[in-house]
Amino acid sequence: MADSTRSGLQVELVAADRLVWSGEASRVVARTVEGDLGVLPGHAPLLSVLVPGVVDVQTTDGETWSAAVDTGFLSVADDRVSILSEYAQLSHEIDLEKARADLERAHEAGEDDDEAVAAVRSAEARIRAAERSS
Repeated sequence: MADSTRSGLQVELVAADRLVWSGEASRVVARTVEGDLGVLPGHAPLLSVLVPGVVDVQTTDGETWSAAVDTGFLSVADDRVSILSEYAQLSHEIDLEKARADLERAHEAGEDDDEAVAAVRSAEARIRAAERSS
């Protein structure tokens, strides 16, 4: 059961090579294999598989952080949200022009190749995250 004395979620967004963001949040939204998932304080425990997309974190201070993520896992338990992804990058760190060029190259590589499809999804997620911070 969630600790009722806390007003938010303790969130950690972790990439394979670093801690990307950590802090207290009032809301987290992420894309999973089941669709978009919103997490608020008191959410039931769950473990879900992430798909390439954008994670939005609204802090308890009212700020919103967006990050592009690759495949991974999202875990919720006792008002703690862990987002573990092979790749994760905050929106303000993303080079939008590079992401657009990566998307164009991935489209040119063809839609039949699994790696090209993954590259398209990754580039699209980076573009969406970067555009949210603009």
